[in-house]
Amino acid sequence: MTGEREAVSALENLGLTEYEAKCFVALTRVPKTTAKDISQLSEVPRSRVYDTVERLHKRGLADIQESDPREYRAVPKDEAFDVGRRNYHANIEAANAALEEVESTETGEDKGVWAVGDAEHVSNRLVALLDDAEDSVAFIVAEKTVLRDRVLDRLAAATDRGVAVTVEAPSESVGERIGQAVPNAHITVTEKLEQTDKVEKKWPGQLALVDHRAILASGVEESDLPEVTEETAVWTHGHDHGFATWIRELLAERGGGTGTTE
Repeated sequence: MTGEREAVSALENLGLTEYEAKCFVALTRVPKTTAKDISQLSEVPRSRVYDTVERLHKRGLADIQESDPREYRAVPKDEAFDVGRRNYHANIEAANAALEEVESTETGEDKGVWAVGDAEHVSNRLVALLDDAEDSVAFIVAEKTVLRDRVLDRLAAATDRGVAVTVEAPSESVGERIGQAVPNAHITVTEKLEQTDKVEKKWPGQLALVDHRAILASGVEESDLPEVTEETAVWTHGHDHGFATWIRELLAERGGGTGTTE
């Protein structure tokens, strides 16, 4: 019974109702059967079996034989999962189309400073900013563990579009890695980046300034897991926000970088 309960729960997670999941699991236990037997196998009231199996039939998950009495059977498991995949992708496309209808046509720039709560989302936001780069990218890496290949790929793609990319790395080895991935970038090594002090158990991760406007600044901290760091960030896309103004000024003072040019 434990296996059946787990199967019902898994099918509910895929979008079936409780009764649909129970009836489908019951149908998989026998080659074909009647509503009476489905009710006994599934513990679904017999009065509800008829409409429930009819819904499964419409979903493409059950076949109905017009006999007296009617008999039902589940479609093969592989076929059922193919149906589920098609329905899943169809629902995604429908949701996407619906959201496009309700999205504002005048989104403008994202105003204010926004927080990003985990490393994956930090990476996603940074990639999005780099993909929009048209003129310049200033990128500082203070913590080597947050430097991801997908970010390097976007930096390389930016240079291919003619975007001027300057990078500060915390060590020669990190600088070499960046140089191999982004050969057209101007790279400097500033070893003191690795010696930054912790503030409330956090220390600098990475900082990006895109087109002298969009900014992402991240911090890292030790995780409860050994040798794992957690990353959070703030970002803004506004020209005139105070945060953006200060970062632009501070980076301008650094010029082409204070470390050794590779």
